[in-house]
Amino acid sequence: MMPANKIKRPFRVIGLLILAASLTGCMYWVHAYQTYLQMGEFDHYFKVVAADEFTLQFKEPKMYSEDFISLAKLYPSEDDRVENGRRWRYWFRKVDKDNTLIQPEIKFYSDMAFNAEKKLTAWSFSSLFLQIAPPEFLEVSLRSIAGADIDKEKQTLKANADLVGKINAELPKKSAVLAKLGEPLSIQDEPEQEVYIYRFLLDTHHIEKGYEDHALNEVKLSFDKKNQDLIIMAGNFAGLKISIDYRKFLSASK
Repeated sequence: MMPANKIKRPFRVIGLLILAASLTGCMYWVHAYQTYLQMGEFDHYFKVVAADEFTLQFKEPKMYSEDFISLAKLYPSEDDRVENGRRWRYWFRKVDKDNTLIQPEIKFYSDMAFNAEKKLTAWSFSSLFLQIAPPEFLEVSLRSIAGADIDKEKQTLKANADLVGKINAELPKKSAVLAKLGEPLSIQDEPEQEVYIYRFLLDTHHIEKGYEDHALNEVKLSFDKKNQDLIIMAGNFAGLKISIDYRKFLSASK
């Protein structure tokens, strides 16, 4: 006979999925929650490939292309047919205080690959994005999503860095970040850190009415005044809210 705890877990998961669907009336929350559950067995369901790009591959995908439209209310910059599916590319371009494109152009992209069933199979970020979210920290922050607290109202996850192993990696220096991103829109001076604020505009062919502000993405980079390290990156990218305190993932030796 199957142990009681083995029986309870599947029914608990099914119950949570039914509850999520009934509360929201939207299947995209169910698919998002199914993906969240997979984070508990990260290496079984995902693979990370980091080179010029950072790519998260989904081995048993749950999210559909329409789920992202439902979540962000934004359409991609490019929608291309590829072998066995489609590729979406979201272009983010740096703008000034008047939301005018900066010249020479500074931009980065996020790619999503979907299979023939329209399920997300890979999510990639370009090299410029990795200047503010180094691959080692991006991977460990994704792993920390398992067991995160879910805020359904704000549609956010609060990850727990204590649930993953610490890493021994170098934090980006302010000089290196500025060399790639240029001067910020503004700077907030705080007692122990400086917060550099950048603004990027999503290049999109359509935005659902009432969600125009979702295309404007503010990025806040916090630099330690003592050593000039990038310690916190926070931003809103096409409806995806990200905030990473890199110090929480560093080993005690750093």
